[in-house]
Amino acid sequence: MLGVGAGFRLSETDTRATPGYEGHKSDGQRDLATAAAEVDSLQEKLFANSLFEGPDQHRSILLVLQGMDSSGKGGIVRHVVGSVDPGGVTHASFKKPTDEELSHDFLWRIRKHLPADGQIGVFDRSHYEDVLAGRVLNLASPEEIDGRYGVINDFERELTDHGTTVVKVFLNISPDEQKARLGARLERPDKHWKYNPNDIDSRLLWNQYQDAYQVVFDRTSTEAAPWHVVPADHKWYARLAVQRLVLDALQNLHQSWPAADYDIEAEKARLAAS
Repeated sequence: MLGVGAGFRLSETDTRATPGYEGHKSDGQRDLATAAAEVDSLQEKLFANSLFEGPDQHRSILLVLQGMDSSGKGGIVRHVVGSVDPGGVTHASFKKPTDEELSHDFLWRIRKHLPADGQIGVFDRSHYEDVLAGRVLNLASPEEIDGRYGVINDFERELTDHGTTVVKVFLNISPDEQKARLGARLERPDKHWKYNPNDIDSRLLWNQYQDAYQVVFDRTSTEAAPWHVVPADHKWYARLAVQRLVLDALQNLHQSWPAADYDIEAEKARLAAS
């Protein structure tokens, strides 16, 4: 994966690379399955702490997934986040805003889906659509779009200040790989539901979207909420890389299991006598 820092250029990245990993597909699939148990345990610990008063009570994770159509966001949700108890996960996907949503500021609908304490929240597309599609499709004035980057930075700083770790991921695929994946959907009746004719319209604007993403990285990769660009032509690698990011976020909370707020020995005696 690639952390976005000063001088980062999306156009210079290799979508087929596997940075930080020397194994092959079979190795990656094995390591993904092996690490799933630790992700599950740490998520349970996160949830358990949210039920008790203490310094670790108000913590959560927000995984923001962005990428071009067919970049693998759904696979990340199934294979990475899907390895934990579904009761500890929230999921939201942000499409074209409704009339009601348009009557409010652009973050209004986003705030309604933020993860509660103890949860991992997943945004399959997110508030960034309002500066990506908004910019490419001219859905708002250039002045309004320009102001949104700062609003987003303030919003994400607010989240981190209140205990939410924000993990932002761009799944980086090539136009050739996208074409192959869209074509595969058209050949399989069980995948027709995943195909959307609008995907071709977006594909025709590929360069414009790449430019819009570059502006996003330049303007919103911050110390509080940095961007990670994950090469995604290899689905197995993208899943492994995002799992590593989620695992790192959970480990960096340095949480312990909450201590019992009752007399353990007394409860053992009561149980034995029952």
